[in-house]
Amino acid sequence: MKILTGNDLASGAVTWWDGQGWSLHVDDAVDVGDAGADSEAILARESAAQRVNAAYVIDAERTPEGIRPGHIKERIRALGPTVRMDLSLKPADPAAADWVN
Repeated sequence: MKILTGNDLASGAVTWWDGQGWSLHVDDAVDVGDAGADSEAILARESAAQRVNAAYVIDAERTPEGIRPGHIKERIRALGPTVRMDLSLKPADPAAADWVN
């Protein structure tokens, strides 16, 4: 399956073409088929309307868990960070300086 992704021009959020507009949820993405004239027309129209930035076609597959982009970069964009957020360094934490010194 082929789906369209890009970034919302106003917020920078990752977006997915849902057949009518752009969604923040990859599971809303629709199959646009082969990267042909239809998807190119959608990309041109949406870029010109300044709703989305840097949109492009990617490979994906439908799984029991939902739509999963084929490339790791796109999976990270769709599904979020690859680290546990409770283990990440928080700069506002007073103890953070201990980790970098």
